[in-house]
Amino acid sequence: MSVLSFGELLIDFVALEMGVTVGDASGFVKAPGGAPANVAAAVARLGVPSAFMGQVGDDPFGRHLAAVLAAENVDISGVTYSSEARTALAFVSNTADGDRSFMFYRHPSADMLMRPADVDTAVIDKYDVFHHGSITFIREPAASALRLALEHASAAGKFISYDPNLRLPLWDSAEAAKDGMLAGLDSANLLKISDEELTFLTGGQDLAPLWRDSLQMICVTYGAKGAVAHLKDGTTFERSGYAVKATDTTGAGDAFVAAMLIGILRNRADWQARLPRILDFANAVGAITCLGKGAIPSLPTMAQARAFQGKIL
Repeated sequence: MSVLSFGELLIDFVALEMGVTVGDASGFVKAPGGAPANVAAAVARLGVPSAFMGQVGDDPFGRHLAAVLAAENVDISGVTYSSEARTALAFVSNTADGDRSFMFYRHPSADMLMRPADVDTAVIDKYDVFHHGSITFIREPAASALRLALEHASAAGKFISYDPNLRLPLWDSAEAAKDGMLAGLDSANLLKISDEELTFLTGGQDLAPLWRDSLQMICVTYGAKGAVAHLKDGTTFERSGYAVKATDTTGAGDAFVAAMLIGILRNRADWQARLPRILDFANAVGAITCLGKGAIPSLPTMAQARAFQGKIL
């Protein structure tokens, strides 16, 4: 069992104080980030073979990020380095309850300039799961690179995982964001979506507009309240979250995705029947990630997740 994540890898600068804007922060903690990269690191931290495919700048930040993933035992053979643009940066501030606001520097950034020729399909062939988000759909040529990778992964029978990961300031308009986010559904087998994203895409909490022929499950997350998994036959599984005092919620959803994928992979024959336990595990992994600043530095190991949860998946 193994997972490959495709997309953006960037530096998050997380404000030192809670409840301040980016502009009012006295300083920032540098942390590696980018939703697909967070998933790759979370999978590896939990002890499952993991890879990341994407593009960073041929600059100190890009080299640092690649080294961070390599140190987490993530396969970075699919990472390319651009001399045309620099690595993306995001400045993150947290409200008193741990929610986030973002300010991005990517005009363009290196990940936006990844081309179809940069996609090494041989790397995709090595992994069981192909996971991606929506951010790469925003601009060409990166959008075409992702589409090529998705087509190859689908043709090869890979399990496709998709997190639309709404970042409205990065899109030209709300309508463009909606169209781009919906485009990722067509090849997905698993959709992980937050309640906020569900409302943005459908105008409410109705899942009917999201179902596609390929989709096997839609998992809706509700932050600290937990998550609900919906199967195509109408069966649902709901599990409460774990109450923690959040320091920074960055990466919690990505950690949840990683744990869900591991649960599915480890129980391939009957994963749908085991969804309550898988959801419990994913909620625990997500909750632990909220306890530290920055996504990748806060991800738990399998031993830490088991100790926190008090049970074994």
